[in-house]
Amino acid sequence: MSTQTKNSVTVDDLGILATRYRVDDSKPFHLKDWDPDDDAALGLRKKDGKVLLKLAKERLAVLQELLYANGTASMLIVLQGMDAAGKDGTIKHVMSGVNPAGVSVTSFKQPGAQELVHGFLWRIHIAAPAAGRIVIFNRSQYEDVLVTRVHTDLLEREHLPGEIGTPAFWEGRFDDIRHFEHYLARQGTLVLKFCLNISRNEQRKRLLSRLDIKDKRWKFSSSDVKERQFWDQYQTAYEEAIAHTSRDYAPWFVVPANHKWFARLVVIETIIKALKSLKQQPPKIDPDFMKSLDDYREELSKEQG
Repeated sequence: MSTQTKNSVTVDDLGILATRYRVDDSKPFHLKDWDPDDDAALGLRKKDGKVLLKLAKERLAVLQELLYANGTASMLIVLQGMDAAGKDGTIKHVMSGVNPAGVSVTSFKQPGAQELVHGFLWRIHIAAPAAGRIVIFNRSQYEDVLVTRVHTDLLEREHLPGEIGTPAFWEGRFDDIRHFEHYLARQGTLVLKFCLNISRNEQRKRLLSRLDIKDKRWKFSSSDVKERQFWDQYQTAYEEAIAHTSRDYAPWFVVPANHKWFARLVVIETIIKALKSLKQQPPKIDPDFMKSLDDYREELSKEQG
């Protein structure tokens, strides 16, 4: 298979995607500065994206196999975004080529009674990846500084002491998230956080599509109508959360997601770059065990078929 598209964009050119959309935590962060339609000036088309995504999935499969085989590191992928931002589709298309034995997805819904009597990070820590594995959070610990920030009445269910919803309260939650992610990083987990950034108009089009096509109406929920009314509040909450929690050990990437195929390329290239940074090689096999395998192979070859 060719390693480039008809407009001469190669897999090597995609390296820019792994750095272009990373938030620089040394600079002020404003979500309005990130264009949901940006295409990194690569001039790609949707059909180009499909070719490059297929090639990228082949590279990802090799790297994921090495991660699983070595069992010395892990990866946590956090996907956040407004309704219809493309989180489910990103998971489906990006991870479709990897070994399912080494990858799992956790979707965090509204916490139940058992979860509400624990700290907000309790259920998150339980779902964190074991060594050698990739875990994807479809929504995550950030729901507790996004949804609860927009709807502070939800905090009343959490059995919390002291004042809730104050500036100091949110600073404390950001601190907790940073410390948790730093802890994961020191345990050998690569933490990558993606904000799938769509425009309000693009969300409108996608929600209309779900309503217009009856077979897609199962994707629609009553909360989609309610939450869209809080668009501006959510934009502010995302901006604050990203600004307070993007660090070298757990960076945020603001992915232009108005074009789903391009968002998937950005996500997969970022994952590939992070896994390549581990410089992992196939595990070395003990010489005695290797010899026993050679002997076993010879024994099998002598058997009658």
